[in-house]
Amino acid sequence: MNYGFVKVAALAPKIRVADTKYNAQEIIRLMKEAWKNGARVVVFPELCITGYTCSDLFLQELLLREAASALCEIVRASKGMDGLFFVGLPARIRGKLYNVAAAYSGGKLLGLVPKTYIPNYGEFYEARHFTKGPSACEYVEWADEGDVPFGTNQLFACANIPELLVACEICEDLWAPDPPSIRHALNGATIIVNLSASDEVTGKEAYRRDLVRCQSGRLSCGYIYASAGEGESSTDLVFSGHHIICENGSLLKESRRFQNETIYAEIDVERMMAERRRLTTFDAREDSYTQVLFRIKNFSAPVERYINKAPFVPDQKEEREKRCEEILTIQSLGLKKRMEHTGCKSVVIGISGGLDSTLALLVSAKAVDMLGLSRDCITAVTMPCFGTTDRTYTNACELTRRLGAKLREVDIKEAVSLHFRDIGHDSETHNVTYENSQARERTQVLMDVANQTNGMVIGTGDMSELALGWATYNGDHMSMYGVNASVPKTLVRHLVHYYADTCGDQRLSDILLDILDTPVSPELLPPKEGVISQKTEDLVGPYELHDFYLYYILRFGFAPEKVYFLAKRAFFGIYDEETILKWLKTFYRRFFSQQFKRSCLPDGPKVGSVAVSPRGDLRMPSDACARIWLDCLERLD
Repeated sequence: MNYGFVKVAALAPKIRVADTKYNAQEIIRLMKEAWKNGARVVVFPELCITGYTCSDLFLQELLLREAASALCEIVRASKGMDGLFFVGLPARIRGKLYNVAAAYSGGKLLGLVPKTYIPNYGEFYEARHFTKGPSACEYVEWADEGDVPFGTNQLFACANIPELLVACEICEDLWAPDPPSIRHALNGATIIVNLSASDEVTGKEAYRRDLVRCQSGRLSCGYIYASAGEGESSTDLVFSGHHIICENGSLLKESRRFQNETIYAEIDVERMMAERRRLTTFDAREDSYTQVLFRIKNFSAPVERYINKAPFVPDQKEEREKRCEEILTIQSLGLKKRMEHTGCKSVVIGISGGLDSTLALLVSAKAVDMLGLSRDCITAVTMPCFGTTDRTYTNACELTRRLGAKLREVDIKEAVSLHFRDIGHDSETHNVTYENSQARERTQVLMDVANQTNGMVIGTGDMSELALGWATYNGDHMSMYGVNASVPKTLVRHLVHYYADTCGDQRLSDILLDILDTPVSPELLPPKEGVISQKTEDLVGPYELHDFYLYYILRFGFAPEKVYFLAKRAFFGIYDEETILKWLKTFYRRFFSQQFKRSCLPDGPKVGSVAVSPRGDLRMPSDACARIWLDCLERLD
């Protein structure tokens, strides 16, 4: 089982203009090579059987006859090869000449898809030779292949992979204001192929790449673009063989230009379907389409696609820094608006020396700067208790002073001890009552200090903790505005690190880096020999795993077995399969059982494509049952 991943290829033979016999042999050679390498949707360029640059030779009877013969030879050579192949040629049909893509599989010609938009401007003069193709399908006789469908509205459907539906457009079709691919996608196509012959001029490369990438994004589809390369006539033009494979707005693979390089990628068609289910504006249609079946027999080939183990965090440093700056701005503007609306002139934050409260304090400082207020309107309250260590206490205090906020210390040990006596709890029993009493006392202090200062309490909890329910109900779970509510823990780290790198204050940077180096802990249990004894990730599991699960479960709704499959690939060599499965079960159990905490979250800004706000992205019943998800995972043991 490949969980919806289909390996695809875009390639261009080094052709000889008008030498159909030579070109056919090169196409067959590359076709077999791509198939042996596991590609099951293979796309050649526009008119590559003859060459795109034949010009008035397209009016020659012999060339057209030899092109048809070459296609039959290519189709026959695919016998025994499952998958779907596309190759371009000129085709005479009922007295007119069309620029077509021939689709074939396993030794059988499946259909002929004509080009819709015929360019006749600039360096292009296709209307001199070719006729615009019809949308509606009709059956035409093709050599010894018998009757085959001819028309733009064709869907090539994989009989044993329901999510794999392929449609075709040709070169200029994509560049037109109303590309056929829009209609194809709305009628179910999850992969669009484009047979192209796009000549190379300065600046065109970037535009072409953006065009393909953005089309795959707006249509929630995979897009395979294969363009003519070396071998085409250079009388007036040069072709670079610029191939592009995209998925849902992301560039998966791109060829080097002027190399005639074959590229491969794996497109996740299940992801495309999941995205379309989520998008209510993806207006599925039922136009008149001819559906043609093909089959992929070998559907258990190994998946080689790169899976980012940190899906919330961009791989590239430049993009990551841009994302961090953008998120900090969104968080700060959210808080700025709330302060303006309420007329609030001060904010109160519980500062612990941990990552989350550090980020909340940094965001608050940025927000009050935007408002033109002095940073001493921020009251950072440190509330040492039984589990506080010298390291976190010192960092909390120094960070507050360095940022120019007002520091206030309220030791809550006596208040919590009195509370234990009031409710009859033995202070030597370090259970959930022992821990949560401290968290709730801290929240009470913050709320009352906010009353004293005419301010609002800023929530510090992050999205990963909310997903797991790792928050004390009516303790750190509660605030007046939660600036970190949609920021996952893995991203919190990068935001704090980015601030340390760009703040221009060496002492502040050193403090932030030490906070980053401190184990994640609620510090609710007494330390051992002055060192943190309670490490969150020992109890609930590694946050990098949970953030990975969170992304694929909420963003795409993937089934547990696919999430497990992806995690095994992403964390290969880091965690063994048993560990990954153990914490995935933990995630599902906690995610379902703790929804009641998320159902009454304070307001907070959404910063990315995944969020858990009950007013926005996650409308989930608090008493939903996790049984079928957990049963699915039990079968994987």
